[in-house]
Amino acid sequence: MERCPEGVLDSAKQPSRTHVRMREFSKSLPMSLLRAREAVMLRFRSSLRMFNITEQQWRILRALTSISEIEVTALAHATFLLPPSLSRILKDLEERGLVSRRADPEDLRRNLVSITPSGVSLMEMVAPHQEGIYSEITTAFGDEKLQTLQALLRDLEATLGELSPVSIPEDARGGEIGQFARPLPRGRPRKGRK
Repeated sequence: MERCPEGVLDSAKQPSRTHVRMREFSKSLPMSLLRAREAVMLRFRSSLRMFNITEQQWRILRALTSISEIEVTALAHATFLLPPSLSRILKDLEERGLVSRRADPEDLRRNLVSITPSGVSLMEMVAPHQEGIYSEITTAFGDEKLQTLQALLRDLEATLGELSPVSIPEDARGGEIGQFARPLPRGRPRKGRK
């Protein structure tokens, strides 16, 4: 994917086709976070590709190296993956012998996941490459700035976690908003449907 330089879409740089009163696109917090995430992941992707691991698989394996085993729902929460996606990824990792699942003896409806010895071996091979990239980022950006950034991101997460959930009042969903605020379909579209 080709990166769009920051500020290219700002109205100050080009004539605007619309007049929606919003902050400049480059000053949008979600977009700033996405751009930063993409810049970071760009450094890690080639290393993961070399070991035939996707970003999501890495997230799961990385999480599993820090615990002996975890319940699937807790793993989805810890890795910010939707349960259906996690289920598909775990199936692939299990087929590759990198993770194992077993029923929770205290509640057979729940599954516990753990990394296998083969998964640990893979992580041991990948780790030096990942740590080298971390070292490169730390050297380029600065250790103190990186620690400050991580602290600020934790503060932002905690602060937003304390705010009331965002909700749209029921009476606001009618009229003009109603035509845009239809419920989104859930899950993947079924084959053959348009």
